[in-house]
Amino acid sequence: MADNPPTVATMTLTGADGATVRAALDSGDPLPGTGGFAGELDGALVRDVLGRYPLFFEADGSAWSHDHTDLTDPVRLPAGHVRAGGETSQQWTLRQPRRVDSSLLAARLDIPLYTVGFPDSHDVEAARSAAAVLGADLRVVELDHETLERAVPEVANAIGRTNAMDVEIALPLYVLAERARADGIEGLALGQGVDELFGGYAKVARAPEDPRVEADTVRGARREVVGTLPGQFERDWLAVHAGGLTPVTPYVHDRIVAAALRLPGELLVGADGERKRAFRLAAREWLPDELADREKKALQYGSLVARELDRLARQAGFKRRMDDHVTQFVEHLLESRA
Repeated sequence: MADNPPTVATMTLTGADGATVRAALDSGDPLPGTGGFAGELDGALVRDVLGRYPLFFEADGSAWSHDHTDLTDPVRLPAGHVRAGGETSQQWTLRQPRRVDSSLLAARLDIPLYTVGFPDSHDVEAARSAAAVLGADLRVVELDHETLERAVPEVANAIGRTNAMDVEIALPLYVLAERARADGIEGLALGQGVDELFGGYAKVARAPEDPRVEADTVRGARREVVGTLPGQFERDWLAVHAGGLTPVTPYVHDRIVAAALRLPGELLVGADGERKRAFRLAAREWLPDELADREKKALQYGSLVARELDRLARQAGFKRRMDDHVTQFVEHLLESRA
């Protein structure tokens, strides 16, 4: 908790330059060609339509920050909103236009490669095989139970959430960031947004039969999952930031978002059910087919964090028959370290 929150308000706009954001405010353009923005501009707080940077303000209006732990009584500014004169209003909405992911980043960026997970996890094995194909060096951050128990309360505090899924996703990002920071790294490039923008989810591919989406088309279902991005960006930014690094999200630059939103349904999901079809076609320009066509697992499962947190919870007496037993275990660890 910050001792002097008002000093936070001296911060300025993060991400895009002021002139670009002013033009977006004037035009109402939700995708003005930036990689996201959030902060103070001309006395108002602004946050881009995808919420690529988190933004919180004191309930009494005295201060704001990207990190809720800097504030005494933080309130989240929703994505696409502006707060001025004590009032919050929506400025932008996405208009519908008339680790393959990580492998592509690795092939195009000359930067150190990291992966995180338990030694026998899918993600560690997949990263090692991809690095071998690319001829790249890979730094593996191996997890164990001691690391999980230490990191859980730190992650829950950092992201301001205790539910099992959010903690399971944020935890490997936090631990990886800690290790990379110790190695002298300052930023972490993430593959966020590809599944949401390019039709990577099974529930999108199965629309309208899948009960998890309300839309009756693939494009409509894709739009639903894009709406979940602000919450994901906030969680992951806070986790990486707490680990000491600045997250970088190249796949959600406005130009890529705009291009993805124009894709017809058949380029999101192919006739054969191939998900992220357009993205895979583009990836094959730089990656061998064995990497471009590789399926990935959700971070919490591919790293085995979800499995091992469940195991730790049960060992601590939080049985599966209990309601949301892993979340209860997370809250127990948080309280015990308070």
